[in-house]
Amino acid sequence: MATPSMTREPDSILTHLGASPAKTGGLSPGPASRMPILCGDLDMRIDREGVWHYQGSPIGRKPLVRLFSTVLRREADGSFWLVTPAERGRIAVDDAPFIAVAVDAEGAARSQRLRFRTNVDDEIVADKAHPIRVVHDPVTEEPRPYVLVRDGLEARIARSVYYELVALGGCECVGGQSHFGIWSAGMFFPLGRAEGPC
Repeated sequence: MATPSMTREPDSILTHLGASPAKTGGLSPGPASRMPILCGDLDMRIDREGVWHYQGSPIGRKPLVRLFSTVLRREADGSFWLVTPAERGRIAVDDAPFIAVAVDAEGAARSQRLRFRTNVDDEIVADKAHPIRVVHDPVTEEPRPYVLVRDGLEARIARSVYYELVALGGCECVGGQSHFGIWSAGMFFPLGRAEGPC
């Protein structure tokens, strides 16, 4: 539930949290020694497609969504928070907060590097610090791939991007079992299990 001091405009959340949606798009400075004030639950949600909603309506301004994304944090219990030097408030996230909408492959085979771009224009290279993982639906076995962006915040890899990865992939032996996957920055990331042992 939104705090009583908030208006219906998403900009008001930034003001309320001590961030500025003004020209610089930066955060207003706060005392270094001050702990952020807890604002509770904000009426904000990121849906499964990575669309940000405020009070049930999509936020259409990409620069505003980008600014929100820079102050998004994930706690150890899995909850998501907008955090500024002044205040912090919890938001709802249906799946992953970001979507990987594009990938560029540099090099080939084991020397390949995969550079992803998210829907909020973050760019990350899949590597040891930014692994790719795939979760399979227990009923349909449909793959749900993700890449770590930062600090526990993942981007779900869009279906079209996943198909690009599959086209670039190959089989490797992992733990005595053949796995289909892809290389990036010297790391092999399994995308699925292949039939039979190595």
